[in-house]
Amino acid sequence: MDYRPLDIDDAQQFLKLNKELDESGYMLYAPGERKMSVEEQQQLIHKITEDPSSDLLVGEENGEITGFILMKGNELERNRHAAYLALGVKEAWRGQGIGKALLRQAFRWAREKGVSRLELTVLKGNKTAIHMYKQMGFKIEGEKVHSLKIDGEYRNEYYMYKLLK
Repeated sequence: MDYRPLDIDDAQQFLKLNKELDESGYMLYAPGERKMSVEEQQQLIHKITEDPSSDLLVGEENGEITGFILMKGNELERNRHAAYLALGVKEAWRGQGIGKALLRQAFRWAREKGVSRLELTVLKGNKTAIHMYKQMGFKIEGEKVHSLKIDGEYRNEYYMYKLLK
């Protein structure tokens, strides 16, 4: 498995991956809600790659993108030390260590950027993801009540964080 920055040429495959991840019910977009075109995806990739405080890395096997991690940093002095993470792994590749490997890539990126706090949100019912995040040193900081409305029901998310040394 190779890990590398996402490139504009990956836009079509990355958009397809995101739409597949949306079907899991654990991501922000509801299934079928993502209406982004390939051109819009290219623009978003360009915006992220041009932002010195952020990055987007993918796992790749034989030309197939298997997962991604977005590191969204901050430019203001008071929160420049923190970055928000978003992680997704293709269903067929889950349970093979890709999520953990992507998190290790994010830890390396954070240290290079001088980021000492990583944070994320995860649906309270996503026990597999919560378990993995805890294994990788994340702690639950709080609960975001009625954070999302999924299939007509309100769902809570955990705020999680990890401090890097």
